[in-house]
Amino acid sequence: MDLQVISRDGEPEYAVLPWAQYQALLNAAGLKEKQPAAAAQAQPTPEEFPGFDQLGALRQAKGLELAGLARSVGISPAYLELIESGTREPDAAIKRSLAWNLGVPGWRAES
Repeated sequence: MDLQVISRDGEPEYAVLPWAQYQALLNAAGLKEKQPAAAAQAQPTPEEFPGFDQLGALRQAKGLELAGLARSVGISPAYLELIESGTREPDAAIKRSLAWNLGVPGWRAES
């Protein structure tokens, strides 16, 4: 089995395997085959994605502190403040990390 284990802080957090092997495991467990998430869900239009001008409000709505989100993303709290204020535009890697931490699929698609 081609398996990749992704760790965070020295502890295993995710296991990644090829789709066909995942389907085989589902079948072996007696579960119905599932379609890939991209095929099963309609993708939202770009107008439905929140803009970075809403980043601070989104962070607060999720109950995240600025320093905690910055640490999760791998940037300084000061830099996250600059992004939230619109002074700085984050690069693709930071956009992906913000998207992951805040659950914003549109920011993932941009990069």
